[in-house]
Amino acid sequence: MNQTWLTQEAYDRLKAELDQLVNVERSAISKKIQAAREEGDLKENGGYHAAKEEQGIIEARIARLTDILANSVVGEAPESSDTVTQGMVITVELNGKKTEFLLGSAEMADNTYLTVYSPDSPLGNAIIDTKIGETVEYQAPNGKTFSVKIIAVKHFTG
Repeated sequence: MNQTWLTQEAYDRLKAELDQLVNVERSAISKKIQAAREEGDLKENGGYHAAKEEQGIIEARIARLTDILANSVVGEAPESSDTVTQGMVITVELNGKKTEFLLGSAEMADNTYLTVYSPDSPLGNAIIDTKIGETVEYQAPNGKTFSVKIIAVKHFTG
């Protein structure tokens, strides 16, 4: 996984979520599973199956957060410039429509209105390191080719 740029606020928020999941939620779901086991037949025990599913969701989120935090770069957003980089709000013209988004990780943009594109996405890959005024094409996962023109690049304030 590539490094993920995070503001200190985003890092702290994700770290607090991870701590909550590991220290509180994980224990609580284990107790639910144990209580459901004690009810007997697990084949027809809806509570047991629901708790196991919830446990899977919690463990997946713990793994995701652990990975993000281990591979993150924490600090101030890159200075605004005319070049597209991770952690910037990008305004583009995409197939004739003007749109604005954050180039980074979804966790960076929690509590904002912004759509987020990963630098590893087809669009992110196509526009990274381009400059205002440049037009590039990229192929979407559905096989269609799209044209995107960089209109503006600005500092993400999170």
